[in-house]
Amino acid sequence: MRVIGVASAALLGVSALTLTAPAAHASSVSSGFRVSVLPTTIAAGGQVTLRATGCEQGVFVTSGVFDDVTIPRGRSTATAMVDWDAKPGAVYQVTFHCGTFWQNAEITIAGGRRDHTAPTPVTPRRGVHAGGGGSFAGFDLQEIGLGAALVAGSLGAAYRISCRRPDEDSA
Repeated sequence: MRVIGVASAALLGVSALTLTAPAAHASSVSSGFRVSVLPTTIAAGGQVTLRATGCEQGVFVTSGVFDDVTIPRGRSTATAMVDWDAKPGAVYQVTFHCGTFWQNAEITIAGGRRDHTAPTPVTPRRGVHAGGGGSFAGFDLQEIGLGAALVAGSLGAAYRISCRRPDEDSA
């Protein structure tokens, strides 16, 4: 009878850890999600090809140098027209969003000055997408609390079951 209690406690603990594992899956590097912008250097008003692979849903692409674009589910490429007022020589960040994952690429505007002593300032249209910081990027407090409650509950149940006296089993 004691073996059944220990097996139940172990199964409950494994179940709790399995339910909290998806929260640990937050790194886009390990997900297989890959992105690119071609060409990487383009003149203002030119057309770029946005490529994203390894995403099973639509990919949302944002940048300060072209309008937002969505790569539909089932496709891996889309095109975007670079703004005519893009600053020559400037480097713009392009962000690809696949669910909770994101990857960045860069695009350089052709026609910059040959004198590279003074950098060309870039005025972003939006704030910087800086991420969540370290290992907590993409987590929210509700997910962390739920995971902690599941782990604590399974440990408490395992302790309670393992500390029973033999005479309590028959009651």
